[in-house]
Amino acid sequence: MKFARRMKGRALAAGLLALACLGASLVWAGGSASESGRKPVVVCTVGMVTDVVRRVAGDRAEVAGLLGEGVDPHLYKPTRTDVSRLMGADIIFYNGLLLEGKMTDALIRAATAGRKVHPVTELLDEQYLMEPEEFAGHYDPHVWMDPRAWERTISVVRDKLSEADPGGAASFATRAAAYAADLRALDEYAVRALSTVPEHQRVLVTAHDAFNYFGRRYGYEVVGIQGISTESEAGVQDIERLVSLIVERRIPAVFVESTVAERNIRALVAGAAARGHEVKIGGSLFSDAMGAPDTYEGTYIGMIDHNVTTIARALGGDAPERGMNGRLGGGTGR
Repeated sequence: MKFARRMKGRALAAGLLALACLGASLVWAGGSASESGRKPVVVCTVGMVTDVVRRVAGDRAEVAGLLGEGVDPHLYKPTRTDVSRLMGADIIFYNGLLLEGKMTDALIRAATAGRKVHPVTELLDEQYLMEPEEFAGHYDPHVWMDPRAWERTISVVRDKLSEADPGGAASFATRAAAYAADLRALDEYAVRALSTVPEHQRVLVTAHDAFNYFGRRYGYEVVGIQGISTESEAGVQDIERLVSLIVERRIPAVFVESTVAERNIRALVAGAAARGHEVKIGGSLFSDAMGAPDTYEGTYIGMIDHNVTTIARALGGDAPERGMNGRLGGGTGR
């Protein structure tokens, strides 16, 4: 059964990618944006993708995102307005790896109609991607948790924008290079801050299993109450197992997430207290969505800076209260 689900999931992803390639080769009735002299209309799914596209595109494209603050992409179903926006786009960027699983039909429809539909993760090597056993043979889609991996999405966006707007290619290349440098600086900060946590306390307990790439990159053991997709539900045995882990390892903090209900994390805190160990909620992490619009945390860099800083400080490390650039909690993001 698991093998069948694996093949079905990969076939679905492959079919969507094939249709995306088909869409990229078609010219739809309105003609290309570059031919008409107007800015390309670009529609993105999750905020992390939208942020990359905006950073690379600058003012040469009209960029809009569908999923905003606090929206869970695992569960999100596109509205009629979303479908209309997808069908009106010149280019569509999405994460891929079945993150936006309930949007698949809408993305296929747009690709079939000739829209250029691109997964930003298409250049990631399969050897890099993680395939947890409990995810029914699908790849873990949360690759943005590793800034060095997310850097690979920049060249996809740069190249696809350049195809739609050849006159902007030099601008896209310059902006892409600057953004890539920013992500490398972000990763360097994360390495420094997270390495200050004592090794025996480098255990990240979160509401759902979104931090595996983060854990691999920075040497942390990651434990999620729910699985990789929030469609899965945690049971009493899952809670009891994690309470035992927290008590035995004397873990000082656990973390809630901005897109997942807190009840399971609070059950861990209560369970540990009943067994004589005080564990605090170390803060709320951004997992499947970024922070509020027009804030630093509402950017990809701000999102990861917040997570890194919150985790390091809660688990006994030494990180500046306001993060890498002193901008956490500081309002305007760009």
